[in-house]
Amino acid sequence: MSSGAAQRLQTLQRHVGSQEGRGMEPGSSPLTTHVLDTASGLPAQGLYLHLSRLEDRGQQWTELKKSCTDHDGRCPGLLPSGQMKAGTYKLSFNPEGYWKKSGQESFYPYVEVVFTITNETHKFHVPLLLSPWSYTTYRGS
Repeated sequence: MSSGAAQRLQTLQRHVGSQEGRGMEPGSSPLTTHVLDTASGLPAQGLYLHLSRLEDRGQQWTELKKSCTDHDGRCPGLLPSGQMKAGTYKLSFNPEGYWKKSGQESFYPYVEVVFTITNETHKFHVPLLLSPWSYTTYRGS
């Protein structure tokens, strides 16, 4: 394995296994996301996203926050403590813009991850593993 590939693998392993941002320290967000660029093995820095909640009245999405991933592929303060309530939420990611910045095409112009929160006292982590031609997500810890 080349030294560049080995370095990317170590970085990816460090970020996937990182405990940073997972606790429910006072003031921490009960909802977090972490985006990893699986094509490079690095965090997806500078990926735009927004968080919405489905409101009962008219089944309309209400945008709660627009954000951008930091150097570690995370969005600190995505949902401030006390704003979490049971319901259906949507994280909308803009991979097309992210890939265009690096001169690559993207098969997916956007990725929407819709999920339900039934207990607002729990912490929810929604990772996104992203390449120009695929993505996967799951409920993390």
